[in-house]
Order: sequence, then C-alpha cells, then structure tokens
Amino acid sequence: MQRRSIIDCIRRFAITKIQKQRNMSTERVANFLAGPSSLPAEVLQQAADEMLNYKKCGYGVMEMSHRSKEFANICSEAEADLRTLMNIPNDYKILFMQGGCTGMFAAVALNFLKGKADYICTGTWSEKAAKEAEKYGKVHYVVPKPEKYLGVPSADQFNLSGDADYVYFCYNETVGGVEFNFIPETNGIPLVVDMSSNILTRKIDITKFACIIAGAQKNVGPAGVTMVIVREDMLGREHKICPTIWNFKKQAEMESRLNTPPCYSIYITGLMFKWVLKNGGVDHFHELNTQKSQLIYETIETSKGFYKAVINKDSQSRVNVPFRVGGPYGDDVVEKKFVEEAKKNGLHGLSGHRSVGGCRASMYNAVTLEQVQKLCNFMKKFQMENQN
Repeated sequence: MQRRSIIDCIRRFAITKIQKQRNMSTERVANFLAGPSSLPAEVLQQAADEMLNYKKCGYGVMEMSHRSKEFANICSEAEADLRTLMNIPNDYKILFMQGGCTGMFAAVALNFLKGKADYICTGTWSEKAAKEAEKYGKVHYVVPKPEKYLGVPSADQFNLSGDADYVYFCYNETVGGVEFNFIPETNGIPLVVDMSSNILTRKIDITKFACIIAGAQKNVGPAGVTMVIVREDMLGREHKICPTIWNFKKQAEMESRLNTPPCYSIYITGLMFKWVLKNGGVDHFHELNTQKSQLIYETIETSKGFYKAVINKDSQSRVNVPFRVGGPYGDDVVEKKFVEEAKKNGLHGLSGHRSVGGCRASMYNAVTLEQVQKLCNFMKKFQMENQN
C-alpha cells in the first residue's frame, strides 16, 4: 500500500507539472518586440527547471561563482556551440561582455582606432556608433547623410578612404528596418560589423570580418550580454586610455572572466545556441526568416496601399519590418487602433520605434511561422474593417 501511495504521488506531481507547462505555453502571446524580445518557451522552461538546482549543484546559476568549474563549463559549451553554428575558425576569439552595443561602440574605437576609421552609416545605430568613435579619433563618413535612411546605397557610391584602421557598418538597422544584402568590399582594410539584430538569422562567411559585435537580446538570449567575435591579429592595438573592462585582448586572455561577467545571461545564451542547433542551425533559420519576411511583405504589397513598407525594396530587413497603416504616409489614429486591436488578438509589440513612429514587426528566430501567419491574417481582417 505504501509503495502504491508513493507511485500515486509521483504520478499526480508529473501530471500537475505537465498541466502547468501546457498552461504556460497556451497563455503566451506572439511577441514582435524589437528587443529584449521573444525567447522559446522550451528554453525558458529548462531555465525554470534549473533555477533552484543547476545539474544537482544544490544552487542555481544566479548563485554560482564565475570562477567555478560549473560556470567555466557553461562558457566553454556556449563558445563551442557558437563556433559550430557560425563556422568560426580557431584564429577568432569569442568574448561574452557587458555594456550592450552602445558600450561596444566605444570599445571598438578604443581597441582599433589609432588614426582614422571609415563608417558606413545607414541608420540610427551606425550613426550612433560613428558619433561615439569621434571621441577617440577621426571618423570618415563613407556616404553622405540622407534626409531619411531608406536603404543601403549601392557599393559604387561608397567613398572609402583607403587608409582607415577599419571600416564599420551595421548589418541590420533595428530601428529603421534597413538590412545589407551584400558585404562591403574593403580591399584589405579590417571590416567591423554590428550584427545585433540579425546574427544567427542568415548564413555568413565569418572570414570576411575582423570583428563582429552583437547584443544578445534579440536573437540569442536576454539582455545583459554582448558577444564579440574578434580575429586574433586585431588584439593588442588598444588605446592607452581603453578601460581594462573593454580591453578585448585582456578579456580574451581571461576567457571573458576578467571580472564578474553577466553569468545568467550567458547561461541562457548558451541554452539558445543549443536550441538553434537542435532546430537545424543557421541554415534552417536563414530559410525560415526569409519565409516569414516574405509573408508580411506580400501582405503589405497586396493591400493596395492600406499598408506601406517604409524601406526601399532592395534593403528591406528580414527581421525588422517597419510599415505604415492607413495609407502611404500612415494615419496616427488608425495605427494606434491597429496596435491596440492586435494586442487584443495576442499580437504584441507592434508599435514603431519612438523616433520614427508607425508600426514595426520584429521577427527574430524565436518568432514562429505560425505567429507571422496569424499577424498577416489579422492585418487582412483589419484592412477589411477599417479601409475607407
């Protein structure tokens, strides 16, 4: 009788846990926020299961020493998985750092800028990076600033200086929805890129780049950790005034643990790498993100002007889609109604960035095809009910 009672308790506990997991999954909404953004439910569930007791340590990752063997293993596994996902050669160092890409705008200049750097500005974030770099050296603007950032100029419009310490660009501008469809040719000058919003969403040749910076809070994990992938020959060029915390060479020597790193964010980021690997790797998500973006752009294009894509077609982002609602220039009242009704339908985070207005759908790796289909169906229904 006692054995049967124990078995019944275990069974009831298992059933209760499964029901809780199902309820958590069904209560979640489609999250189109630009960052921090959607994370897969199964990754969050694993983190929840390990919150109090990570791999029988008796405590969680939040409580773990960053010098411990357990946390060193978390970092080394995350690094190994990222190398696999992006096919990163051994002569590149992978750093997990703090400060976000705003911090890295300074760190890049402090580590690499001796005399002059070329900046290709195509939106808010590349412009901010250039302004930050101006504090530490000369910045040459490769293209003139337009009245509005509506796309990437063609390569024949680039006025590269030819003698820069590095060339910098932002692969995908989160605010404006501008994405490069090519990698700039720099004729041997080191190429530095901000890939915060499209890392792991598309296949790239890592050897084209001297340094990649990417905030995790869009495709890879929660806010708090910024990845730096840097070629070894770029290390050791830092300014004397470079803070130790942002010295790439010193961080590489200490395996990203020069000081206490953002431990829990690195842990979740590592779980995300395993999730991407499990679901087909970058090849799969490259195809999926192309499919998702095509769905929403087709919905916009077939709306007969009710919806309007903001960015030139050859530069439209596959992960951040800004659009206007109610006509080619948008209607503030209609757009506000669109966002409110979308939220009632379980579609969250569709307001445009405060600096540009309108609407925006961010469709990072954790956003499913089904969720994008649901958004497109809502857009068609909203148009039918609100078009004059």
